[in-house]
Amino acid sequence: MTGDSQPGRDRSTVSATRVRSPLTLATLSFYRKKSIMFRSQLCLSTAILGFAVAMSRLPAAENPWVVYEGKEGPGQGKHIVFVTGDDEYRSEEGMPMLAKILAVRHGFRCTVLFAIDPKTKFITPNYQQNIPGLEHLDTADLMVVFLRFRELPDEQMKHFVDYTNSGKPIVGLRTATHSFNYRDKKSPYADYSFNSGTWRGGFGQQVLGDTWINHHGHHGRESTRGIVNPKFKEHPILTGVDDVWGPTDVYGVRNLPKSAQVLVHGQVVAGMKAGDAPVKGAKNDPMMPLVWTKHYRGTAGQTSRIVCTTMGASMDLQSAGLRRLLVNACYWGLKMEGRIRADSNVDYVGPYRPTPFGFGSFTKGVRPADHEL
Repeated sequence: MTGDSQPGRDRSTVSATRVRSPLTLATLSFYRKKSIMFRSQLCLSTAILGFAVAMSRLPAAENPWVVYEGKEGPGQGKHIVFVTGDDEYRSEEGMPMLAKILAVRHGFRCTVLFAIDPKTKFITPNYQQNIPGLEHLDTADLMVVFLRFRELPDEQMKHFVDYTNSGKPIVGLRTATHSFNYRDKKSPYADYSFNSGTWRGGFGQQVLGDTWINHHGHHGRESTRGIVNPKFKEHPILTGVDDVWGPTDVYGVRNLPKSAQVLVHGQVVAGMKAGDAPVKGAKNDPMMPLVWTKHYRGTAGQTSRIVCTTMGASMDLQSAGLRRLLVNACYWGLKMEGRIRADSNVDYVGPYRPTPFGFGSFTKGVRPADHEL
C-alpha cells in the first residue's frame, strides 16, 4: 500500500509542475505579440475612424449670406437680392421669410445679404460697416433694400451704386428711406447719406422718393392701417390686397415728386391692435403716403421702376395683405405684372415668429446658415 501511494504522489507533483518545452514557450510568446499588435492596430483604426466621423460632422465653410433656389413658378430664371441691415425693425428676420416665399411659392432665386460682424461672423444689425456679398447685385434682376444708416466700405458700396444706376428695379422698405449716413464726408459715396445737401436727401429722397422726416404716428403706441387710394385701386400691385395693418407707426413723408403714384395711405391707429380705431384729428387729415411707385433715371441714363413703403418691419409682415403687396411689387418691378394673381400663395414657408422691433432686441448668435431651408 505504501509503495503504491508514493508513485501517485510523484505523478501529481509532476502534473502540477509540468515544464513546457522551449518550442511551446516561443509559440505562446509569438501569439501574445501578435495579439498586442492587433489590439494596437484596432485601437488606432478606431481612433482614425472616429476622427474621420468627427471631421465629417464639422460645418463646411459658411457663406455670410443665404441663397434660396427657386422652385416651380413664374419667377424661374430671375434673381432677387435682398440687402438687409437695420438696427431696429428686424429686417434680418423679415427678409429671409419673404425671400423663402418668393423662391418656394413663386420660383425666384433669392439671395439675402446681412450685416455681419467680421470677428464673430454672426448677423449683427447694429454693425454698420459690413454687408458681405454685395457683388451678387452684379447678377441681380431686382434689389429689395431694407437698410438704416449704413456706412459701407467703398469696395462694397460700389456694387450697390452700380446697381442703382443700372435701370433695374428696386423695392425699398421702411428705413430704406434713410439707408446711409456717411460721417466721412470725403467718401465718394457721402452724397448717398439721408441728410445730403448736395444730392438732396441722398439715396432715399432721390431714388426711393423721400428721406427720413419724422415719426408721424406715436412710435410704439400708435400702429398703421393701410388705406387703398381709390384712384389706383386697379393697380397691379394691389391685386388681391384687401387688408394691411402693422404695429409700426406711420412715417412722415413730404418730398415725393408729383410723378409718384401713392397706392396706399397710412392711417394712424390709436393703439397697437388691428381692431383699434383711427386717431381723430389732424394726424389723419390728410393721411401720409404709405406705399408708392415712381421711376428713377440713373447716371447711365437707364430708368428703374421703384416701389417704396414705410412699412415692412418683421412684425408688420405678419399681415398677409402686406406680404401679398410686396410679392406683387416684385412682379411689377420686373415688368411681370401680367403674371400677378389675386390668389397667389403668400403663406409662410416654415415657422415664422418675428422678434418685436426695438434697438438691441435682435437675436444674438445667429449665422446666415441658420436661415437656410
